[in-house]
Amino acid sequence: MASVGPGRRKPYNEINITPMLDLAYVLLVIFILLATASVQGIKVDVPKASSSASLSQPKTVSIAVDNAGQIYFNAYAVSLDELKTRLASEKATNPEVPVIVKGDASVQYQRITAVLDVLRQVDISKVGLVTGKADSVKG
Repeated sequence: MASVGPGRRKPYNEINITPMLDLAYVLLVIFILLATASVQGIKVDVPKASSSASLSQPKTVSIAVDNAGQIYFNAYAVSLDELKTRLASEKATNPEVPVIVKGDASVQYQRITAVLDVLRQVDISKVGLVTGKADSVKG
């Protein structure tokens, strides 16, 4: 009978699948993180506020104004006239439609005022302005 000495190795009779499973789990986590990070929408640098409340509801309409002044209705670029038409159709299907407005911190205030004026013309009363959490309140 051959003995296994200090210089000899025992042949493997089974495959160790632990490293393969670890790799599979890491790839799964990376896939989940990348899939959820890719649905962000329009990149807007929102101004900060010391107190902010969440208005996330299903069927919430999102209006964004980027730093160039371009208006987006649910991530689609629109003009003020198109915005008014789309908001009117949303109001027709749901009279209590909530709208959130995200404006870039560097956008001219007149563009945000124009969007709010269109909301007033269409008679939408549930309007929220998106802000970020302030780092520290100066006072």
